[in-house]
Amino acid sequence: MESATLSEPGAGEGTGSSTVADLLPLAAERYGDAPAVMWKEPSGEWASRSYAEVGETVAELALGLIDLGIEKGDKVSILANTRPEWTYVDFAALSAGATVVPIYQTNSAEECQYVLENSDARLVIVENEEQLAKVRAVRDRLPKLEQVVIMEGTAGDAIDLDELRRRGSGHERSEWEARYRSVTPDDICTFIYTSGTTGPPKGCVISHGNYRAMLDMTQAVNVVSPGEITYLFLPLAHSFALLLQLGSFDIGATLAYWERDPLKIIPNLAEVRPHYFPSVPRIFEKIYTAATSAAEKEGGFRKRAFWWAIKTGSRVRDLERRGQKPGFMLSRQYKAADAQVLSKIRGLFGGRVRQCVSGAAPINTDILRFFDAAGVLVLEGYGMTETSTAATISTPEDFRFGTVGRPFPGCEVKIADDGEVLIKGPNIFQGYYKNEEATSETIVDGWLHTGDIGELDSDGYLSITGRKKDIIITAGGKNITPANLEAEIKQHPLVSQCVVIGDRRPYLVALVTLDPEAAVAYAAENGLPEDPVELSRNAGVKASITAHVDQINSKFARVEQVKKIEILPNDLSQETGELTPTLKVKRNVVAEKYQDEVDGLYS
Repeated sequence: MESATLSEPGAGEGTGSSTVADLLPLAAERYGDAPAVMWKEPSGEWASRSYAEVGETVAELALGLIDLGIEKGDKVSILANTRPEWTYVDFAALSAGATVVPIYQTNSAEECQYVLENSDARLVIVENEEQLAKVRAVRDRLPKLEQVVIMEGTAGDAIDLDELRRRGSGHERSEWEARYRSVTPDDICTFIYTSGTTGPPKGCVISHGNYRAMLDMTQAVNVVSPGEITYLFLPLAHSFALLLQLGSFDIGATLAYWERDPLKIIPNLAEVRPHYFPSVPRIFEKIYTAATSAAEKEGGFRKRAFWWAIKTGSRVRDLERRGQKPGFMLSRQYKAADAQVLSKIRGLFGGRVRQCVSGAAPINTDILRFFDAAGVLVLEGYGMTETSTAATISTPEDFRFGTVGRPFPGCEVKIADDGEVLIKGPNIFQGYYKNEEATSETIVDGWLHTGDIGELDSDGYLSITGRKKDIIITAGGKNITPANLEAEIKQHPLVSQCVVIGDRRPYLVALVTLDPEAAVAYAAENGLPEDPVELSRNAGVKASITAHVDQINSKFARVEQVKKIEILPNDLSQETGELTPTLKVKRNVVAEKYQDEVDGLYS
């Protein structure tokens, strides 16, 4: 087995908390008047609150939960979008000694019921009437659920946040302090339910010690620095967003929350001007398309000038990383390229971003190099809920495009004989709630079996090549991992999702969907109806995507080439059951739902 590990973490800067329960009280005391959170008001202005102000709110909410009878170890669920109030109630529950159980705001009533019932939640905090309606629909099937708290507005069958704070005002602060000081690293911090691409979600049991170890690891490599702004749109029900929240408060940085509108993400970046931007590949793909589409459409001199600027930026980046300075002529060329093109691309991210991180799925390395040439470093990391978020990291000082970096200090990674990635470290979760069989299959002799297939190079950089369960074995017996092929096909501006199919089949085929926004723009430019079903049948659309696939096929061996494609009439979504809340494709659902289309490609 190949393996890699780095030295143990050093003493990072931070609150010095021993658990996540005492993190917020210590942060409020240490960082005081520094801005902790930012959000956009209905007036259009960005507002903020200091660490001291957030600390005051959290204390009152925590005491309010204690007033409602929440005991140490009780399960408190949060069903809400990413917003400041999510952070307040999360820290309130944690500091009251409760175990927090997040639920994705996009989950259906039945999915919410599963998590609330399986976790034994006593109380759920919902965002608004829309989320409250889901709880109401399944309340009679949740005998252990005693209380509902609502963040926004009021309801007869729920307690609003103002009332919760008033309840807390009747208790002494010493009661809160005693509660958060009683929490130990062995106590359970959170149950995070996996997305469930191949079955019902499993509740990952993560201790305070697990997350405290993960925070120490991130601080050892300066993932987020004091005073920096992180723009956050990722769901706080996901472990990545949760780690960023905890890490930001631990180090004294600022969280800027999105407007809860996907169309506002790019405009928000320009307004907030973050230093750190965590995202998923689809957002970077959209920004890439926005940055390149105008030049591609204009063609001629403008197109050549645009790509000359990118090439010039790339040459300068390469020299800088070798510790060299560009010569006189290249410096002049770079100055012109930066003024005309590169600075405008940086402007899409606000102009001062230090680093972006892409996770959850593969991203085309051409996109990474494109942004790097413009001075926007987008790096990949790797981990899963079972590793309390992360296991490997790429940093501005230590990265290789096409890999997910090297193990965090204190974390060990090795490759099993069958290619599976195995991980060991203090961040490995405690197991799956009420599922000892799955736990024993996943953690063997202290090693987490990730289910991912990967490779370690001689310098310890990890590359993820696919999922064990996603491997396609063709009729000819060839093993193929479809993830990278799908990522390449998704680079076409019109393509939103791609699922390559070919298990026990003579060749590979692909089901693709159209990006709704790009499709509307394409229809307007070409005088076509905007109806997605009509566009999916349009010969010109299919010819364009087919030509793109043919070009990609030239990079792959014959057995790995996609022979035919089918454009589906609608994009994949969570509402229709084809995507998880973190936008991962449920391959088995897609293959079953579109069985007739697949059979047609092989007829």
